[in-house]
Amino acid sequence: MKSKLFWVIPVIITFLGCSKYYYNPAPQILPSYIRKLAVRPFANHTQQYGLEDKLTLAVQDEFNRDGRYQITTEDQADGVVIGDITRYILEPLSFDSNHVPTQYKMWILVNVTFYDKIKNQTLWTEPNMTGELRYYVASSGLPGATTEVEAQQTIWDQMSRDITTRTLEGFGTATGTTDKAVPKNYPDQTNSYAPVAPPPSDAPAPSPTPTPY
Repeated sequence: MKSKLFWVIPVIITFLGCSKYYYNPAPQILPSYIRKLAVRPFANHTQQYGLEDKLTLAVQDEFNRDGRYQITTEDQADGVVIGDITRYILEPLSFDSNHVPTQYKMWILVNVTFYDKIKNQTLWTEPNMTGELRYYVASSGLPGATTEVEAQQTIWDQMSRDITTRTLEGFGTATGTTDKAVPKNYPDQTNSYAPVAPPPSDAPAPSPTPTPY
């Protein structure tokens, strides 16, 4: 009887030990030789003027607030954050008795890349990083109502945190959305929700992937 217990107990211990094992991959963080970062002014491929300046400033401020890396000019940096604002969508969600929108869902999509200047290579790319917010328009008088500019600022704050965390904490800390999840019947322009007309034959090509250098 004792000999049987001698074999059974190690098997139970082994089984219990295996049941507590979890796969926990190491985070994909920046290499140690990268010590200074730059945020290249974001490109803006929407019809909304000035979005790029506000997002660039918000990202720079968030990196400075974190304080782990020196933020400098691109020519002095070891790594560069490169972003491209690709979509700006206002999707009406509710209307008043005159069919005027009282609530919107704001979508802003950005492609973000981190470029390693030391080794001249792209370390990672996050396509369709998404900032979104549901809000009541200020004229509705509803609780929590806000202006479009204030809604944009909320998204800039959100996206700047996502971009900073993705850069410093590694893969999996921020995710984008698939193209299928983005409304296709709303143009990228303010307060417009008519179907998008086909672009003219001489229209510019779609936004390219940001080129590091």
